[in-house]
Amino acid sequence: MKLQGQNILVTGASRGIGFAIADHLLQHGARVGVHYNSGKAGAETLSTRYGNDKVCVHKADLANREEVTGLFNEVLHSLGSLQTLVLNAGVFIPHPTEMEVGEWYRIWKQTLAINLDAAGLLTKVALDYFKKKQEGRIIYIGSRAAFRGETEEYLAYAASKGGLTSLARSVARSFGKYNIKAFVIAPGFTRTAMAEQFIGEYGEARVLEELSLNELTEATDIAPLVSFMASGAMDHATGTTIDINAGSYIH
Repeated sequence: MKLQGQNILVTGASRGIGFAIADHLLQHGARVGVHYNSGKAGAETLSTRYGNDKVCVHKADLANREEVTGLFNEVLHSLGSLQTLVLNAGVFIPHPTEMEVGEWYRIWKQTLAINLDAAGLLTKVALDYFKKKQEGRIIYIGSRAAFRGETEEYLAYAASKGGLTSLARSVARSFGKYNIKAFVIAPGFTRTAMAEQFIGEYGEARVLEELSLNELTEATDIAPLVSFMASGAMDHATGTTIDINAGSYIH
């Protein structure tokens, strides 16, 4: 995959899937805007590894509207142009229905603000920019939960990923004439820090029981597909969703 000349913003890139995506893009020649909120050390690992000419690191709280739009503009200024936006950032916060309604709703709103609202706002500002350029790609990191559903502790997460999938498909349908492409990657359970709470509570054996393969999906299993999409080799698959869930759910 040849990504020389590609400038790409990856949200939530200080750890887990986002870090693996940014790292893979950089390995193949892209320049990357690395977004983080609380994981500064992880984000700066990439600039140390690849150099400040290849990596720009930017902090933003995606629950804050001004910081969301500021992130896009800052990365655009740092890199000079953008060809691809990778919307990966998300939270996975349990809120079982036994919770008091106010606290339950607070977590619901927080989850949607970060997982869906911020993605929608970044989509809007990216579309404004890509329409002027008459070219661009948006890659959404969704979830198996959008199609299979999720356990009752994670209703907001599943709802947010369902919305993200519909958003991506609508972008693909509505903006293809501007040469703007949109894709969804839908991971299943992936070994990341985000998943450790679930593994700690239920055990890895329970997760493995759902899979057709013998091992959990790793973040590095997802990253190469993002690079392939960013390369332009999948442009005529715009609007598509790719399952990466070890055969646990095929929609």
